[in-house]
Amino acid sequence: MSKYNRIKIMLVEKDRSSKWLADKIGKDKSTVSRWCTNDMQPSVETLFRIAEILETSPRELLNEEA
Repeated sequence: MSKYNRIKIMLVEKDRSSKWLADKIGKDKSTVSRWCTNDMQPSVETLFRIAEILETSPRELLNEEA
């Protein structure tokens, strides 16, 4: 399976947890967990919100080789 996003990697780099992100964006922690494992992908709007919260660009959250 292709890894489309780097959310989990960015969370590790920022020393944050998926539960922390779930709380920040108002999503269930299981949903964020599925994004982190690339079982499903966030919407474009949510991806931009995640980038804002993690103080990075949306491009940094995407795997260019997917």
